Amino acid sequence: MVSVNLGILHYVLDHIYGACMHRTKLSTPFFSRGWGGTKLDLFESMLKQLFPGAVSQNWPPNMVQPIWKQLWDSKNACLKEGIFRTPCDEQLINALPPESHTTRIALLTPKFVPSHKMACVVHLAGTGDHTYERRLRLGAPLLKENIATLVLESPFYGNRRPKLQRGAKLLCVSDLLLLGRATIEEARSLLHWLDVEGGFGKMGICGLSMGGVHAAMVGSLHPSPIATLPFLAPHSAVVAFCEGVLKHATAWDALRKDAEKVGMTLEEVQERLRTVLSLTDVTRFPIPKIPEAVILVAATNDGYIPKDSVLELQKAWPGSEVRWVTGGHVSSFIIHSDSFRRAIVDALNRLPWKE
Repeated sequence: MVSVNLGILHYVLDHIYGACMHRTKLSTPFFSRGWGGTKLDLFESMLKQLFPGAVSQNWPPNMVQPIWKQLWDSKNACLKEGIFRTPCDEQLINALPPESHTTRIALLTPKFVPSHKMACVVHLAGTGDHTYERRLRLGAPLLKENIATLVLESPFYGNRRPKLQRGAKLLCVSDLLLLGRATIEEARSLLHWLDVEGGFGKMGICGLSMGGVHAAMVGSLHPSPIATLPFLAPHSAVVAFCEGVLKHATAWDALRKDAEKVGMTLEEVQERLRTVLSLTDVTRFPIPKIPEAVILVAATNDGYIPKDSVLELQKAWPGSEVRWVTGGHVSSFIIHSDSFRRAIVDALNRLPWKE
């Protein structure tokens, strides 16, 4: 009885947090400037290029050459920041806001360990994660396991956020697709750099919530085996913006007004958004090279992500594993960090060391 009540409490906390963050007049909703005009058609076609058939043509990706600055150095570890021009193609760069043209990363590594005997995991940002700090806190205890952490600052976030955007509230639907495509391209280039230039013996990719969706896509598309760890992530952005708490943070009136010229009703607008966001359905992506190295960590009482969505991805990728933690979307990352770290270690242990 106590555990049931606690579960309900976590679920209610998600909705209270969502109401405070997304349903007050003080908060700007997502997509307040509509669909994004002709950009939306462009990015729909770009996302379709990620699917099988075109994937092999996009490898290897553009090589990145970070300019490094050391942030701190201790007895056992080193943290440095790298800056480089986004490796996306020119069509994508021209669509990105100027603030997002420069990519920033943080790399936390243990000292006195040869890179070929070390693993490195790329950490992608969840919704509203504008800094390195949260992900570095997750990765720091893994140094003792000889696991390095590379944190990518997402387009549209942090120093890369457009001037007119408030917080994480993307202005147009097209911005969400652009953020996703650019993040995927940058993550793929970083994994290529870690392999070729960094010489790491194993690699992985993880992300929380939205970052988990992107991590699943990158892990799916990578041509060699890597650990793939979607944390508290749906199988598609449709779940987040059309079914979960974030549906109350979507500017439905703005989307309807932007579509008035074609006479769409609110119901038709909602259906169109579902159709557009279905391009982010990870179950349509290829099965990763070693599905046993895919570990999904999900919450039992998640107000943002229903259990069915998590299980749908596991079903699409036979051999992958789901681990459940007791809590909601907001509380689980705070109180179950050790569970996420354990999943990272276990997924990497299921990979062979690079020759």
